[in-house]
Formats: sequence, C-alpha cells, structure tokens
Amino acid sequence: WNKYQGFIACGGEDGLLKVLKLETYTGLAAPRNLSMNQTLEGHSCAVQVVTWNEQYQKLTTSDQNGLIIVWMLYKGSWYEEMINNRNTSVVRSMSWNADGLKICIVYEDGAVIVGSVDGNRIWGKELKGTQLAHVAWSLDKIHIYDNQGNFTMKMTMSCLANVTGALSIAGIHWYPGTEGYLEPDCPCLAVCFTNGHYQVMRHESDDSERVCGMWPVSSGISGSVLAIAGSLRNSGAEKDMNVVHFYTPFGEHLWTLKVPGKQMTAVSWEGGGLRIGLAVDSYIYFANIRPDYKWGYCSNTVVYAYTRPDRLEYSVVFWDSKNNEKFVKYVKSLMSITTCGDFSPDATALPQAFNELSNQNTSKDRSKRRTVLSYVLVLCNSTGTPQDSKYIDIDLLFVTMMKTHVIAASKEAFYVWQYRVAKKLTALEINQVAKTRKQGRERFFHIDDSPSGTSDGTLNFAKAFTATRDLICCITASDRMLIVGRESGILQRYSLPNISLLQKYSLTSRPYQLSLDCNSSRLAIIDITGVLTFLDVETRTSSGDAEGGSTAGEPSKFERKDVWDMNLCNRPLFSMMEKTRMYVFRNLDPEEPIQTSGFTCHFEDLEIKSVLLDEIMRVPNKDYLINFEIRSFIEDNPHPRLWRLLAEAALQKLDLKMAEQAFVRCRDYQGIEFVKRLRNLQSEAMKQAEVAAYFSRFEEAERMYLDMDRRDLAIGLRIKLGDWFRVLQLLKTGSGDCDDAHLEQAYNAIGDYFADRQKWLNAVQYYLQGRNQERLAECYYMLEDYDGLERLANSLPENLKLLPDIGQMFVTVGMCEQDVRAFLKCNQPKAAVDACVHLNQWNKAAELAKNHSMKEIGPLLSKYASHLLEKNKTLEAVELYRKAHHFLDAAKLMFKIAEEEAKKRTRPLRVKKLYVLASLLVENFHTQIKSSQQSKTKSKKSEATSALAGLLEEDESSSDSRILDDAWRGAEVYHFFLLVQRQLYEALHLRDYEDIIPAVEIYSLLAICSSANRAFGISSRAFIKLESLETLTPDQRQLYEDLALEIFTKHSPRDTRQSQRDSLTDGKPTCIVSGRVISEYQFWMCCVCKHCAVEQEITQHNFCPLCHSPVG
Repeated sequence: WNKYQGFIACGGEDGLLKVLKLETYTGLAAPRNLSMNQTLEGHSCAVQVVTWNEQYQKLTTSDQNGLIIVWMLYKGSWYEEMINNRNTSVVRSMSWNADGLKICIVYEDGAVIVGSVDGNRIWGKELKGTQLAHVAWSLDKIHIYDNQGNFTMKMTMSCLANVTGALSIAGIHWYPGTEGYLEPDCPCLAVCFTNGHYQVMRHESDDSERVCGMWPVSSGISGSVLAIAGSLRNSGAEKDMNVVHFYTPFGEHLWTLKVPGKQMTAVSWEGGGLRIGLAVDSYIYFANIRPDYKWGYCSNTVVYAYTRPDRLEYSVVFWDSKNNEKFVKYVKSLMSITTCGDFSPDATALPQAFNELSNQNTSKDRSKRRTVLSYVLVLCNSTGTPQDSKYIDIDLLFVTMMKTHVIAASKEAFYVWQYRVAKKLTALEINQVAKTRKQGRERFFHIDDSPSGTSDGTLNFAKAFTATRDLICCITASDRMLIVGRESGILQRYSLPNISLLQKYSLTSRPYQLSLDCNSSRLAIIDITGVLTFLDVETRTSSGDAEGGSTAGEPSKFERKDVWDMNLCNRPLFSMMEKTRMYVFRNLDPEEPIQTSGFTCHFEDLEIKSVLLDEIMRVPNKDYLINFEIRSFIEDNPHPRLWRLLAEAALQKLDLKMAEQAFVRCRDYQGIEFVKRLRNLQSEAMKQAEVAAYFSRFEEAERMYLDMDRRDLAIGLRIKLGDWFRVLQLLKTGSGDCDDAHLEQAYNAIGDYFADRQKWLNAVQYYLQGRNQERLAECYYMLEDYDGLERLANSLPENLKLLPDIGQMFVTVGMCEQDVRAFLKCNQPKAAVDACVHLNQWNKAAELAKNHSMKEIGPLLSKYASHLLEKNKTLEAVELYRKAHHFLDAAKLMFKIAEEEAKKRTRPLRVKKLYVLASLLVENFHTQIKSSQQSKTKSKKSEATSALAGLLEEDESSSDSRILDDAWRGAEVYHFFLLVQRQLYEALHLRDYEDIIPAVEIYSLLAICSSANRAFGISSRAFIKLESLETLTPDQRQLYEDLALEIFTKHSPRDTRQSQRDSLTDGKPTCIVSGRVISEYQFWMCCVCKHCAVEQEITQHNFCPLCHSPVG
C-alpha cells in the first residue's frame, strides 16, 4: 500500500500484477470504489516481492525467476521503466531507503546488491553459505551492513533463546519516524520468525526485547501500533484460523481481529494508519482501524491529543466547538485523557484530567520505568488552564473521572483522589492546595486487597510494586460505584465514595472497555475481540427490565460483534458503533443504522452527538461534529423530545394551537407562555420575528424589527443576547429619550467584555464614556496606571464608597501619600493610620494619630517594637522609634546597644559612634519638646519662659534623668580615649569615666602617656592606682610592679613640666580637637553637642570631631 499516493500493488501467480486505488472521501464510513484497476504485464511467473518508492512514485516488483521490473507512473497509468534479471537466484526481499534514493535487493543465494534510483549499481556483497530472507533500512544503515557495504555487526536474536528446530525470518519492519514517535526512545524495529516469536527493539544494538507470537509484520499510525498477521490453531479445532494481533511498540496486546479464509499471505497499512489491507487467498480484505485516541468531550469542548514529527511532546488541543476557539498545551509523555463536567445551564468551567510523565529519565526496559519516573494527574478547565495536580508514584495506565473524584490505575493498584476546583484562588494558593494532602481525599488500594470502606486506603505507594497474577486491564466509575476489570475476565465492584469491595463477577473473555449507565444499574462490556455484552450490576424490579433474560450479576444473552464504541443513556436506550454503522437500541431492538465513523460524544434527549476524530486531528471544523436525531413515530414512541420537535415545527408554520398542545405534552411551561404571548400579537410580521428569535435566528429577527420601524425591539433583543457592540451601533443610528441611559449601559457592558478578557486598555476607554468609576479604578490598577488612579481619586467627591477601595489599592503597591489622601477624603483616619503602619511609615502614622487625637498608635508602636526586640532586631526597633519621632525610646535602645558593645570589648571607634547616635537622638528629643511647647504657647512669651516650660515637660515625660542630663558622657569618654591613643598626652580627665571604661585601661593608658611625656609623677600615681586595683590577678599585679620598678629606678617619680591637673580642677573646658584644657577666653562651641574647641584647632576641621555635625 503506497503510503502517500494510496496505490495498492498486488502480486500473484502466473505473473499477475495489479495496481489498485480507492476513491478518496472524507470519513471511513463513506463507500469506496476503485478509481484505478490496472493490470501490469511483464512477469511470466508468480510475483513474489513488491515494494514502493513513494518519493519518486516508482513500483519495484520481482518474480520467482529473479526478474526485477521498475514501473513508473505516466499520465495516470503505469509503464515499465527498467528491467534487471540476475538469472542465478530468486529475489527474496527488496527495500527502498527513507529518501527513496537507494534500493537494497537480497537474493536467496546470499547476494546483496544496493542500487540507485536511476538504475546504477552502488555496491554488492556475496554472503557465502547464507540463505537470505528479508531486508530493511534504518534511518542511516542497512542491517547488518552499512550503506557502503561495510560489515557492522551481527544482530542478537534474544527471542530465539532455547528455541530448536528449523525456522526462518517471516518479516522485518523498521519504522523511519516520518509521523513522529509516541515518546522519546520508542521501539521502532520489529523482527518476526515463522515459529511465532518476534522481537521489538529501539535500534539494531538494543538489548531490551519483547517476545510474543505470530508472523508477517507491519506497523502504522505514527509508529504506535504493530500488526502481526498469521494463523492460529485453537485446541479442538480442525483447521487453523487467520488472525491479526495488534500490539503497542512495547509489546502490550491491544486487539485481536479474526479473518475468514484459508490462508493469509500479506498485510499492509494505509498511509494514514486508519485502514489495513489483508491478502487472503484470491481476495483483498480492507479493515478499518479505530485508534484508541487520547480524547474527551463535555459540553461544547473537545479535548484531543496528537503527535507531530517536529516535536517530542504531545499537542493537547482544547477546542471550543461553539466559539471555534483553540487552546493548545504541550505535554511530554502524555498517557491518557478523560473528561467530566456539569451539564446544568449555569456551568461555566469544564473539569478535565489528563496524566503525564513528569520526568524523562527513561529506562531502556519499559517494565522498569516506574523505578525512575514519577507521574502527575493534572486537572484543567476548558481552556487548558491547570486547576489542581497530584504527583503519585504509580504507572497511570487507566484513568476515569466523575464530578468529585478522579480514579487512576496501574496494572496492580488504583488510586482515588477527591478533587476540588478552585474558582477564585490565585496561582500561589492553587499550588499550596495541590501540595497539601488532606486525610481522606486521597486513597490507594492494591487490586488484591478487600477494603471494607472504613480506614483503608492509606497512601502507601509501595503497594503498587506488589506483583499480582491477575492484572488490571480497564476501569469505569459513576457517582455510586467503581468497576475494575482484570485480564482473567474478573470484574470487581466497589462502592463510592467509601471504597469497599461489594461483589465480583466472572466473564468468559478479557474486557477491553467498560461503561455504566446513568443510574449505575447496567454495565456495558466490550471484550478484546470486539464483542459487546451487558451485565446487570443491581437487581431491577420493574417489569420491563428483563432485557435479554438476565438477572443481577449475570451477563445478558444480548451480544453484538465488531463493536468498538458505545454510549449508554437512560434505560431503555443506548447507542453503539459496529464497524462503520451507528445503531440505536430501544429495549434491545435496533433502529435503522446510520453510516458514520465518528466517536460518540453525548447521548441525551434522543439526540446523539458524534465527533469525527480522524478528520479533527488534521483540522478542527464544526462540520466534523454531527448531531443525529432518532426518527420514530411520536405515537408509537412518545417522548418529550419528540413532542418538542413537533412543537417547534408547528411554530415554524405559526400553527399556535398545535404548538401549544405539543408543549403541554412535553411539559414545557416556557413554550406554553411563549405561545400565549404570540397570540396577543396582532401583526403576523411581529409573530414571525418573535419565532425567528425563539429559534435563535437573531439576524433575521432584527431585520424584521427594523423593517417594522421597531428599533426599540431590536435593541431589546440584542440586550437580551448580550451583543452590546450591536446595541451600540443601533443606538448611534437613532435618537430617543432613553438613548443616553442605554448608551451608558452599552459602554459599561462593552467595558466588561474587554475586562473579562484582560484587555484593560480597551476597557478603560469604554468605562470613561460609561462613567463607571468603580470598574475604571480596577482597570487602572490592573494596568498599573497609578497616576490615572490618583487622578480618579482626586476627582471623586468626598465620602464616596469607592474611595476606601482605591486607598486599599494604593496600600498594596506601597504608595503611602496617595492612600492617606484617599482615606482622609472619605473620613477614615483610622484606615489611613493602619495603612501607614502597614507600609512602615511610622512618622506619618504618628503625625496622623496626633492630628486626629488617636491614642491607638502608641500601644501599636510599642507592640511592634517589642516584637522586633524579641527577635533580637534592636536596630530595627531603633529605626522604628526614630521614624515615629519617639526619640527618647530610640535613644534608650541605642545607649543599651552601646553599653553591650563596650562590654564585648568592641573597637572603641564603633562604640563611640553608637554613643554619638544615641546622644543625637536625645538632642532630637530636646528639639521635639521645645517645638511642641512653642506650638502650644499661643500668647507672646519670652524665650526663657518657653525653655523653662520645655524643661518641665521633659522632666514630666522622662523617667531616666541621667540620659537627658548627661547624654554626651559616653561619647566624650570614648572620644578622648581614642584621642589619647593617637596623640599620647596625659589625659587626666579620663579618670572621671571609670564607670564607663574599665579603670585598668584608663590608668594603663595614663601611665604610658605620662611616661612618654616625662611626667613621671603622674606615671607613678597611675602605677600605684593599678597595683591597688582589686580586679587584677596576682600575676598581673606582679607584672605592673616589675614594670614600675624598672621605670622608676631610672627616673625619679617627679614631673618635669607643669601638669594639667590644676587646670582641670578649676572647671575649664577641654578642647575636643587636641584634648588640652582651654585657657583662652574665646573659643568655639558646637551647636549640637555643646562641646568646645580652641579656635585655631577647629579651623582645620569641617565637622565637629565629637558629633560630626558641620562646623558653622
């Protein structure tokens, strides 16, 4: 079978060679006639080998005498192009490579010849002592020689281990990957032997094989199906039976097709993989292949998956057939798709589940896949957006879904997940929900377990690796029960939602597909050979339910063959697909069949919706969704749907009496009211317009309204339909008293349309014209146009309900000033303060609290500061108090930090800086108190009076007078301590700071500096003080004594120059630049720390050496 042009080459005895071609139609159900039936003359004996060169449209044939003829297509007919006859042996096999440029010919005597498409010989080999049978090309090699004739390797046939007796190769097929692969590293080479053994490999050196039965080999449908045709002898049968087994590339049995006739000699796939040709005796049988597509349908959405040669992933398409919109999602290693949904009129989302492999670290042996891969169940809506997901550790081969549960099964176990659809959750919240495992929502059972429905089903995925002799082969479920089919024919029924094993049923063959009806009372079963039977899983009490003579728990006597799809409706209706015909049964009696090859989507209200997946896989089109209505007489088969059809036909003819009677019979109250409304209309044209609108012919109804000069009715019709664009067009074509109100309504509705589709910029334009301030604020927020949002807030009147929402929008993006104005404009100062606190703007919060006499800010500030201190974030607490203008509290914390650093013997410069910061905070506190006192003083008072009042307020507000009175003491001591070490002068004033710096450090430094300045009297007194310190150890004291003895044996303990001691006692200030006593009357004083310096010294500095404030 030519894969591209559709020609079929048939070779037979006595030189018979024919080229056939079937007519091309859409759908498999269309009748096919031969568009070509040409007999090619050139062979005189039995034709044994035929092969196509699809790329160059050539046919190559060979007979039992070794004659090879190459045929070419010219003006619609086939003619001889080249002839070759080696005359020494018989051609056993020929094969063109993937690009059609080379052909390999093998002869029975071991000769191998490779030639080009133009007839030239490229190379040849003689394999002595080898009887050749078949040849096949890989993508770039020919087995077992490469394309230049060099020996490569000898393939190992593991499937022939421990096999004795004479045998030969029956067929070789190497899939070139032209239509893509099921998954990366998928097997593509099959070798079959006459004894029924075959081997499937990924490449010629692959060591992982699958061993099964049958002979001649062919594969198709994107390399996803392996067809093996041959004969099978049943026990007790007199003759062999022709069968075709279908397998996956991994050796899993899919289907068995029985073929009539004496001997089947050849098998070939059609190019699209939807049909297979079988050569049986003197006939050619064509069998339609119905692939097990990964697809689903619910409401108006068709979900299907397919592979493409240019991508490794599956393309999963969510096609909204109503709006003709497609959403594509790419999934690696997709395994199955199942759908479920709510058919109620208010359903807006369609839950869909499909599972995929989440890791591509594939093992060579597919049976070991579970040890290296994990699997995920993904729950999506109708546009493919994930709603929830679950990662599990079992091989997800079978999946079914209900409104509340997803059930997935491997070969040995099944997993039950009670899902929920998050409608108004963010993506982060959805991920958090997906990661949680609530007890009872997920359960796991081994197929050999017997759960009782109480506390069984813990998530122990180790059960999935426990082997069982009877594997799972299919599952189905409803809201009430779960049915699991096993390969031995055993069916196990479990209750839902509490999983308990209720009953087991036994079948005579392996089930392939299961389906429950709406009330879970009847089970439809299609076995591996395509036989449909029914099983009543619950006892029925109605008299008309004895269908097929079955009772509860026993298979019915009803049986249909060659069935590949079915759909159960409420009793007594169901539909099924048998070959290319659809049958609808009522009480097990079939109606007239319908020619179709579609898959049944939905069966309800006597209407069947079918989808032509074979065509949709190529290009989605609404024409491929077909609705079938069951044609029966209403009197013989009364049904509400039939009466409704009669009522609709009567309405078309304006037969209101008949329409009313039909609506009464089908209990359609809305239809009855519609007929009454029509009777009240006087104009026939008005009635026809209303009927047209009733049947959704809205364009026709609008045209009728406009022709009657009833533009208001046309506008009303479009408003009911929600077609606001058309409403706007109609409103702009005329004028009226209510046009302004309708215009505003239309603008807002169109703005809602764009906002729902997140086209915020377009929505803003219409909301501005519709003066919809609430939605306008939302659009500005989504566009991040905060300037526009601020302008909108400023334009709104005070105390509008929208202002707090706008303020909250500003809070979420950290715009403090804007949200404060919005909250204050709507008279909500408390919300403004909360927003400032939330944004860590404590100074603004304190200011607002003080201006509006709010007392909540103080406790809140203290609580937050305590929280920071508990987490050991002292500096953050200081910054918090500083921003809130609580300078004294911040200063206390800074003094505490400085003292702690001093105790840790940190670098003195760092300690000095900490004391300076604390002192500056105290100065800020003084300034704050003074400013607040001045603002309280309304009448004119002297500066001294204001200062005195400020001091009194400080005394009242402060409980720690030491910090206020001598704030710069710590900074002073470390400043002079560092200055002494730099300049080495005798700083006697350091003796006053023994409470801050340890005495041993002070007097040690004093001893060194005085000795360096030859003030040995001061040095002697310093050593005496050191030797008298009680904190020293005896060893340390002895060291000081030895050092003093060494110094004062050389120098007399007298000062060589006048000491500063006398000057220090008379209260003169000390220069913070040089450290010496200031004896001049004029000196410089810092305006911040109030410390002094000699004017000559300070002129060399731009900043105060102590507090680092600018020198004025």
